[in-house]
Amino acid sequence: MIKAILVDDEPSALSSMRWELENFCPDIQVIEAFTNPEDAISAINYLKPDCVFLDIEMPQMDGFTLLEQLSFRRFALVITTAYESYALKAFKENALDYLMKPIDSDDLMKCVKKIKEQLKVGPSNLDIDSLLKLLPSEPHKKKVALHLNGKIIYQDLELITHCEAAGNYTTLFLIDGQRIVVSKKIKEMEAQLEPNKFIRVHQSYLVNPTFIKEFIRSEGQYLMLANNINIPVSRAKRAEVLELLERL
Repeated sequence: MIKAILVDDEPSALSSMRWELENFCPDIQVIEAFTNPEDAISAINYLKPDCVFLDIEMPQMDGFTLLEQLSFRRFALVITTAYESYALKAFKENALDYLMKPIDSDDLMKCVKKIKEQLKVGPSNLDIDSLLKLLPSEPHKKKVALHLNGKIIYQDLELITHCEAAGNYTTLFLIDGQRIVVSKKIKEMEAQLEPNKFIRVHQSYLVNPTFIKEFIRSEGQYLMLANNINIPVSRAKRAEVLELLERL
């Protein structure tokens, strides 16, 4: 039996992965599952699993930081993610497997077959430094995972013009006029979107700079977007926004 540890910040994703493994991959025994990366690090070092299914996009600590902090590295690594990227293609070329969310049962079974073949030879010692060198200096995602009514929607980032705060909720505005309301504070959305160059221009607004058409300095200073929506720029953010726009 192959001992596995699952790491994902979303309980629903962990439940789904566990169900897929139990129903389609009887050779895999899930010995632990974690939403907290710190707990996962301790467990991996102590329990020494045969394989780890690791989500690379976690708000507390991304998967690559988790890997750096491990002392035990002799396991088969499977990266789970909602995002295609240059890095993932590089991982595949270097015999590190990954699964795209939502997890496809056939892909999972092929992945487990690969794990079994690798373990027949013997567990490999992960070369974390080489792995991290495969990462682009500024990785850009193509989609963002949004949790709505018990399901996960993978929204194209390039279609989001801006986000607006509404208490404990945030509204995402799409270029086609659609709106998506998620139960996240705008600070949480900022942490999720900032690596993709979204910028905080106001206490209540995040903007995708791709859609910025004009910066209007008069009449209270605001940004005009490509869809002719005006977004206010706060005095506190004015200098920062101008500096960021200069670098675009």
